[in-house]
Amino acid sequence: MKILAVQNRMGIGDTVIFLPFIKALAKKFDSPISILVKENSKADQFLHQTNYIDKILFLERDKNNNNRHDGFLGSFKLIQDIKKHNFDKIFIFNSSLRFYLIAKFSGIYEIYQYPLFKKYKQHITNTPKKFIKDKLNLEVEENPEIQINGNLISESIERFQINKDQTNILLGIGGSGPTKRIPAITFLNVIEKLSKIRDCKFFLATGKNNEEQVLLNEILQSKYRNLCVPLDDLSIKETLPIIKRCDLSICNDSSFSHLSAALDIKTITLMADTPLIYGNYSSKMFPIIPDGEETVTHGTLGKEKINPKKIFDKIIKILN
Repeated sequence: MKILAVQNRMGIGDTVIFLPFIKALAKKFDSPISILVKENSKADQFLHQTNYIDKILFLERDKNNNNRHDGFLGSFKLIQDIKKHNFDKIFIFNSSLRFYLIAKFSGIYEIYQYPLFKKYKQHITNTPKKFIKDKLNLEVEENPEIQINGNLISESIERFQINKDQTNILLGIGGSGPTKRIPAITFLNVIEKLSKIRDCKFFLATGKNNEEQVLLNEILQSKYRNLCVPLDDLSIKETLPIIKRCDLSICNDSSFSHLSAALDIKTITLMADTPLIYGNYSSKMFPIIPDGEETVTHGTLGKEKINPKKIFDKIIKILN
């Protein structure tokens, strides 16, 4: 049986959040599921070894560029791209009439989709839970899961001299927006406190844009630079085995928080300016919110109020 799931939200995080629903479909139909996702999901970088995923198809469409699947003609190209796979069923995790028609014209007979024209205020996790429950009578409560080959982990242990007698910690210091990036001084404060009581190695995960590189360099130019290993020259695919060998992750609201939790690593999420659900949807996530706030959402602007002592206390509680 060939099944396609459509998840057209942007980015790595949203793709990871939907993995439990994809896995539930794979279990229900005893078949790996192909997915249609946006290119910026980078799904081929982190789902290439996950056994409940079959093919990864990319939706070449965004608001800023004239891409292959944009517009009226783009819809016909997408129909052609889907049709050649001869899918039997499709699960569309959105309310778009466009995708319904694309599925129809692709020759897929069984179409399951969110209610049409009800996109407004769809909850990132509750809506797909209800969708799967209503359509298949399945309760989905699992954490997202990314699988990775053990040989790759062994190779990374040797390449990066990861010592099991040390406490290995991923620091996800990057982030997709400036309001999500916690200042370097906060991370340095945590490094200082923790290195006094444990033999630690810190792996610094970030992107290549200028603002993220400034954060990275602040840490690498500190007196703790010998405890730190930058990962910014690695692809996501190359970074996954390193994350999998870490004892703990401490991450801004970034792709690395989602990836590390899905790799079954306990992850402290530093939530400064994003709805809290993005930092607590998994039982592997332990959110820290800004001092003085009861919750966090868009516009909280709390990156300066993330308390390093709270991070340190959470670390000790998790590691002990």
